Amino acid sequence: MATKTLTPAAERVLDVAGKLFYERGITAVGVEGIAAAAGVTKKTLYDRFGSKAQLVAEYLRRRDRRYREHVEQTLARGRKADRPLLMFDALQSWIERENPRGCAFVNANAELAEPDHPGRAAIAEQKQWQLERLRQLVDEAGVRRPAAVAETLFILLEGATVASTLGVAEKAVRTARRTAAAVLAQAKR
Repeated sequence: MATKTLTPAAERVLDVAGKLFYERGITAVGVEGIAAAAGVTKKTLYDRFGSKAQLVAEYLRRRDRRYREHVEQTLARGRKADRPLLMFDALQSWIERENPRGCAFVNANAELAEPDHPGRAAIAEQKQWQLERLRQLVDEAGVRRPAAVAETLFILLEGATVASTLGVAEKAVRTARRTAAAVLAQAKR
């Protein structure tokens, strides 16, 4: 995923938009409020991003890049055999640090009803990356049927994200990790 260079004004807009979109919701936040909070005009916002929809997509892609970096840093600390489970550790630390309102991508998906909204493509890219990364890790760990096992782990991760941020199951990520360990052990036999 290529990162384009942004002007300082565009960086401010993206920083402010990201904070507001995550805290208040995408549909609740207007471009006027973003521009004012970033100290720019609406014209500057539109010159840099083209539309609110493109700004939303860029916000999601930026958050995705940050999450991927976080995951990769966590994975770098473990052996190949342990890395599929380290995805759960990365999720837990991300939730504690960055996700008090839940998954930004799940939240955005619920708000963006139009199937051709550019933010929906960013959401799909993030979730597809996560599934593919799990498949790579499971394959490297020497597990049989890596695609099927990765899909199971992906569902556990996603379910744990939602359950933990809703407060329904406070230890959802740990429970999902234990379940994932059992799935991995079974698949190695």
